[in-house]
Amino acid sequence: MGQRAQAAGGCLTAVLGAGVGLAVWSYDVRARFQRFEASPDWSVLYAELPLAVLGGVLVSLGVWALVQRAG
Repeated sequence: MGQRAQAAGGCLTAVLGAGVGLAVWSYDVRARFQRFEASPDWSVLYAELPLAVLGGVLVSLGVWALVQRAG
């Protein structure tokens, strides 16, 4: 496989990982956002969302690197 194809595969893997992280984060987000009766929990947006997306990207790129090294 050429270097351009490997780079494209890595980029696509990162985008898919971000999508998976976003999908995992969005599951039951309304219940997490309304944890307290008085006010919404904003840390769901500024802490959990970026961590979920970055975690999805890191896990997917880690798996992609392992597959590239094994193959």
